[in-house]
Amino acid sequence: MSAGRAAGVGDFRDPLDVTRAATVVLDSRGIVIGWSPGAQRLLGYRPDEAVGRPLATFLKHAEPSAAPALVGPSAGPPPSPLEEGDVLVAEHRDGHRVELVTVVCPLSGVGAAERVLVAAEREGLMVWESRLAMLHGLATQSPVGLAIHDTDLHLTWCNAAYEEEIGLPFDAFRGKRGDELYPEGRFVTPGYPETLDAVLRHVLETGEPFVDLHFLGEQPSDPGTEHLWSCSYYRLQDPDGYVFGVCEDAFDISERYEAQRQLNLLVEVGRQVGTTLDVVVTTRELAEVAVPRFADTVEVDIAAAVLEGELPGAPGTPGSELIRTAAFSARGDGTAEAVGSRFHPSRPVIYPPGSPQYRSRSSGGLVRDEDTLVVPLRAGGIPLGLVTFVRGGRPGVFDSAAVALADELVTRAAVCIDNARRFTRERRAALALQRQLLPQHLPPNSAVHMAHRYLPTDDVTGVGGDWYDVIPLSGTRVGLVVGDVVGHGLQAAATMGRLRTTVRALAPMDMPPDELLRRLDDLVGQAAADRTEVVGTSGEGEDVATGATCLYVVYDPSTRRCTMARAGHVPPAIVFPGGRVTFPDLPPGPPLGLGGLPFESVDIELPVGSLVAMFTDGLVESRDREIDEGLEILGRVLGDDRGSLEDLCDRVVSELMPDGTTTDDTALLLVRTRELDSHRTASWHLPTEPVAVSNARELAAEQLRRWGLEELVFATELIVSELVTNAVKHAEGPVGLRLIHDRTLVCEVSDGGHTSPHLRHAADDDEGGRGLFIVAQLVQRWGTRYGPSGKTIWTEQALPEPDEATAGRAGEP
Repeated sequence: MSAGRAAGVGDFRDPLDVTRAATVVLDSRGIVIGWSPGAQRLLGYRPDEAVGRPLATFLKHAEPSAAPALVGPSAGPPPSPLEEGDVLVAEHRDGHRVELVTVVCPLSGVGAAERVLVAAEREGLMVWESRLAMLHGLATQSPVGLAIHDTDLHLTWCNAAYEEEIGLPFDAFRGKRGDELYPEGRFVTPGYPETLDAVLRHVLETGEPFVDLHFLGEQPSDPGTEHLWSCSYYRLQDPDGYVFGVCEDAFDISERYEAQRQLNLLVEVGRQVGTTLDVVVTTRELAEVAVPRFADTVEVDIAAAVLEGELPGAPGTPGSELIRTAAFSARGDGTAEAVGSRFHPSRPVIYPPGSPQYRSRSSGGLVRDEDTLVVPLRAGGIPLGLVTFVRGGRPGVFDSAAVALADELVTRAAVCIDNARRFTRERRAALALQRQLLPQHLPPNSAVHMAHRYLPTDDVTGVGGDWYDVIPLSGTRVGLVVGDVVGHGLQAAATMGRLRTTVRALAPMDMPPDELLRRLDDLVGQAAADRTEVVGTSGEGEDVATGATCLYVVYDPSTRRCTMARAGHVPPAIVFPGGRVTFPDLPPGPPLGLGGLPFESVDIELPVGSLVAMFTDGLVESRDREIDEGLEILGRVLGDDRGSLEDLCDRVVSELMPDGTTTDDTALLLVRTRELDSHRTASWHLPTEPVAVSNARELAAEQLRRWGLEELVFATELIVSELVTNAVKHAEGPVGLRLIHDRTLVCEVSDGGHTSPHLRHAADDDEGGRGLFIVAQLVQRWGTRYGPSGKTIWTEQALPEPDEATAGRAGEP
């Protein structure tokens, strides 16, 4: 260290010290007889210019009362010059004024020298006194603990704050080493030595200071409680480089650290709790994030109603019982371990009377009991459950700060749990809606075997706008439909439900597929127009049914003919026996509600065992795959037609959606065609003469006996008689009769007319009009379908119970 720096920054000597101050020796007359180098530095005069001259020569601006005076007896210490007010004004040799503080001391002995004046610049003295005040403050008032360790690492000095931390007077621990004072303490700053001795030794040997090292240990004056200090260390040496030791300053940051730790915990709660909209998962996240950072064990008990998406009632009402959904304890390695296996998830938790949980549940408030803290989970003032925090083995560990933190943790988690509860309720409602809108169990039929899959994009609600359906039609035929509504979620699902219901209402009218789509298109267009008139042209009034697509197929197992039409939908895939795959050239037609172009039907005769795959575009098209590529993959998978239809469905989904996710709602319906057994159908052409009625009764009765359906002969004769009579009397062209022994007994009478019969109540004096009414009482259902050559009236009767008809079936052909 340079002398200049030592004198300026690191020199703590008194400015009036004779080794550095201006010193002037005077005789009895006030004549200067001695002039020190310090005096020359202060006032600019050389000794030969000052010696022999009166002192007043240099203090010409001083008032007479401010002339130097003798200060005290020579035996005692001089008082503070500032207290004496001995402030003089001198004139420097170059003419500028200098304020001085002086001390005059008498001299005894033989010789001319009678007194000596010591002077220093006033500003320098004030700086020195402020430094003294700083040192005094560090030693007695500073909250920072200061200590000096010698080169042997022994403690040689400390200030009052350090002494207070130790809890003993300095003399009681003077000379001890740091590791003796904090035997269990350690530095926790990564990358630095852990022990106090190692840190001191490093600073002594290298001169490298350490700043803001965190030291964790028990404070000697507060045993049993860990504190955290921010510590800094630097080497002490004189200007010549001689090392005296190491200075340590330490500040207790335990409160700040605890506040930061609590803030970090709250941040973690915000980041880790509520990542899903699942009540049980959210409670597990809360318990896991709090162990072991806040408690050794955390248990979360939730009202049973909350798990169902509902709000619980008062204690004792159904749904208010608490279920333990999460329990975590701390492992020895500082991680959390789930202990939920101890509890049954469906069994209510029973709290012993007087327990903290029992008291909290009874009072509705927070309960602190030794090492246990119970905090109610509340949302909008309604209790959802309880959270129990346990800190093992240390009584009174939950202070007011810990209680406040626990309350904040639980409050934040309660918001997430209530959000999950609300989602559970909405999702259950959405799924219930979806279950009502989509067929849950497709009815068995004699026309096709079938399998299906439905994958909505909206994994939050689990509902979407795609749909499929299988609709039984008259004459053992079946209607197959797949549709796609624009958009996703509840609105799309509701629109899908409207369209599916409409198709189900139109399909039994036995109209061709192109006619059904035309009527569906008219209804969608009219609904959109009506909505626009009501709500205007804003986006909120847009009907998502507009632009929906639909594919409708009718398959007749008696003729193996498949009639299909589509409204903007992707065509089906047809796999013939042997594995040949085609996508029929089916006229596309416009999407529903747009109008402008007609719909066209196409007839295809399918061999028995053909596979028809109907699907929405979400199956074959995605963000990273064009639809043509998807159709190619679909054709390849369908061509390998091995195993069951269920297995084939799974293979299709696995190939086209390998990660199990989809960017669009997806519906898939696979059907394998069947042919109606020729032994189970009988048909006849009848003349348009009255004699045809009796012939028809006889033919029908004979056929039923062959099938072992004698029980149905009487009713069937009445039905055939009435229907054939109407055909002969009111229609034209050839009359046909067909019986089908299927899951029901189907009776069909066809003629060349296009007038639909209608059911009516005949008056008492009417001679006719009762036939169709009688038919309606004998059958399960009946109806009319039209074709290019006329109409067909059909009926269906329930078959006898198996045990009643088994004997007769032995003679079936």
